Amino acid sequence: MATNAEAILRRIPLFAGLTESEMHALAARVSPRRFGRGELLFSEGDPCQGLFIVAAGKVRIFKMSASGREQILALEGAGSTIAELPVFDGGNYPASASAAEDAEVLFISRKDFQGFCREHPEVALKVIAVVGGRLRRLVGIIEELSFTTVRQRLIALLLRLAQEKGVTSRQGIRIELGASHQELAAELGTVRELVSRNLGRLQAEGLIEVEGREIIVKDAAGLKREQAAGE
Repeated sequence: MATNAEAILRRIPLFAGLTESEMHALAARVSPRRFGRGELLFSEGDPCQGLFIVAAGKVRIFKMSASGREQILALEGAGSTIAELPVFDGGNYPASASAAEDAEVLFISRKDFQGFCREHPEVALKVIAVVGGRLRRLVGIIEELSFTTVRQRLIALLLRLAQEKGVTSRQGIRIELGASHQELAAELGTVRELVSRNLGRLQAEGLIEVEGREIIVKDAAGLKREQAAGE
């Protein structure tokens, strides 16, 4: 791995506050792994082997229905940890994880991480905070899927991307999606056909312009009105 394990661990909020000797001891317990885009780190139902720490790239956490429909639960980037819950409760992985792009991770076995937390209770407390944050995020996903339409969720995503990554031009706010309609569907909890259909409707209404994986938000105020009308 291009970066030293200790240097990576120092950037992880979970391990902030460890002394140099403690960090050295932790680094001795981790092993580097590389995953190509689309490669699985683990599958839902697999016995939990340990904790993954994202050093570079992005990892997608998702669940798959029996019919093959995918729901993305989270997209974790550098500095994130993955699989904290099964490391402690002894259960299987509750969801699957794959590399959303080429990724480098550090892996620490379940036994080693549990032992480290027994020696350093402050790390265990931080793990509880991380797991709590994930639970809140999952509750938010459940609320969205239960109480909003695909159109509302799509509009909310476009507005968020426009605010976070949009580039203003004469035509409007230009967004690079970086994802196929199938991937967007997995994030929104629906199917590709409904994403394509709703994008087409928003374009016909003059709110956006679709150019492949690039979208121009032509009327942000109009999108906000549509979002408010559906609430």
